[in-house]
Amino acid sequence: MTIQEQNTTFDAAKAEAFAERFVGTLNEAALAIMTSLGHRAGLFDALAANPGRTVASLATRAEVNARYLREWLGVMVTSGVVTYDPQAETYTLPAENAAFLTRAASPNNLATTTQFIGVAASVEDEMLERFRSGEGLCYHHFDRFHEVMAEDSAQLVVSNLTDAILPIVSGLVERLEAGIDVADFGCGAGRAMMALAHSFPNSRFHGFDLCEDAFAETAAEARFEGLKNLIFHARDLSSGHAVGTFDLVTAFDAVHDQADPKGFLRLVRHSLREDGVFLMQDIGGSRDLEKNVENPFAPLLYTISSMHCTPISIGQGGPGLGAMWGVETAQEYLVETGFVAVETHRLPHDPINAYFVARV
Repeated sequence: MTIQEQNTTFDAAKAEAFAERFVGTLNEAALAIMTSLGHRAGLFDALAANPGRTVASLATRAEVNARYLREWLGVMVTSGVVTYDPQAETYTLPAENAAFLTRAASPNNLATTTQFIGVAASVEDEMLERFRSGEGLCYHHFDRFHEVMAEDSAQLVVSNLTDAILPIVSGLVERLEAGIDVADFGCGAGRAMMALAHSFPNSRFHGFDLCEDAFAETAAEARFEGLKNLIFHARDLSSGHAVGTFDLVTAFDAVHDQADPKGFLRLVRHSLREDGVFLMQDIGGSRDLEKNVENPFAPLLYTISSMHCTPISIGQGGPGLGAMWGVETAQEYLVETGFVAVETHRLPHDPINAYFVARV
């Protein structure tokens, strides 16, 4: 018996529309993968700098193989990303598209974000097993996660720290200029602390993360530059015990992945001075599914949550909050762990995240 026979209310027009939509989904998924590849290979940057080029000319300028480049350009042309002149056999990336696909377009470079699709796909086999067993994953399952996360964070967080993010805390920039003690919990690659250490030489910065591999490159760079006001520490941040006393603690996209999110927040509170401030950035979705239906980033965020955030937390013995734990849960957790005067901010440059300011 067919689906149509089982359901007398079957709407053939809706079925056809859904099929057409899914053909589009397949094509857009293919485009996302090839956009990630093009970003990593510098192809969009080369196209933007060299409009109206043949395959051979563009391959030379981008330093890639012409045969593979031709296939990649086929994807871009048929997807409407790149234009093609069949008479001259030349390719051009329109300025309107380049505004969202080149490194010069940061923080609006969406090609950076497409890399998360490949990161998620890389653990599909492992996640199939976890769907059946209920077990989690570890960071070592993801070859490029820290690299991709650092690049994405550089666009949304690091490049906007001084001008957009820090000013939401009244007087914070002035305090940093005068000199205070700062810690970033779950610092990842450590680029945020690196940027602040350069901008505020009178302040002292510490980056804490479970994985030393995450910040090793930045730590080496800081040593090479002789940056004396920045130190990194490999530390388990789920113990709840203070790791120092700070005037400012930050956590960028870190809390929901923890083995013990409330323990992590208690650690933050115990590590703050009496007049200290906690500045937390996390995904700005809702814990209520119906409130996320109109969020244009929701499918991507749920995918990253399913393939990384949730299994990483479970793999550490955590609750598996996931990226879409919601601003409501975040606010409740902050209050439950002893913070007062919790503020929630949305910033114009960042449609994905919410920013929380909490005090002890």
